Amino acid sequence: MRILVVEDEEELAIAVAERLRSDAFGVDVAGTVAEARFHADLHPYDAIVLDRRLPDGEGGELCGSWRRAGVETPILMLSAMDETGDVIDGFGVGADDYLTKPFATEELVARVHALLRRRPVRRRDVIELGQLQIEPASRRVRRDGVIVPLTTKEFALLAFLADRAGEVVDRFDILEHCWDTAYEPGSNVIDVHVAALRRKLGATVIETVRGAGYRLVDGS
Repeated sequence: MRILVVEDEEELAIAVAERLRSDAFGVDVAGTVAEARFHADLHPYDAIVLDRRLPDGEGGELCGSWRRAGVETPILMLSAMDETGDVIDGFGVGADDYLTKPFATEELVARVHALLRRRPVRRRDVIELGQLQIEPASRRVRRDGVIVPLTTKEFALLAFLADRAGEVVDRFDILEHCWDTAYEPGSNVIDVHVAALRRKLGATVIETVRGAGYRLVDGS
């Protein structure tokens, strides 16, 4: 599952993104309204964590514009404004939840999970590729109907590739979304996890595209 974090405080954005990634979410980070619009237009997200005050505009106005455009993605609004009226205003523009700063990242992740549980069931709740079934919400993977146990990082990598099934995904993109950005592109951490997934799911499920990256193909 993929989350967009819109937060201009760099340290907080990094902390939130790393905590979400540790829970097997793919994460994109934006620091401005313009960047948030760019990402949201480019990718479908399962949830959005949105700061209320951004350098180039109001997160509340951005939230409202998304709702008017028919965007139904669950939105968790962040703000240092904790008066009752501020919270009511946040819900009024379309936020599904409101979390005041400072907060524990564990609470934020718990609230994201709660938002995702309340979503209407959609087709993407099960990704089917041949004999491979991936259930992002429950983090279950089945091959031929049999559950295949995966580690948190193995699932994060598989889910990220599944979201782009058939496309070549480069190593930098994988590292940025599934691992701490401290890893260098030359690190073998991706290769190790790809090898583990191939052992568990089949040698041909993930294709190596030399010099370009990896591609998830039909799981049959």
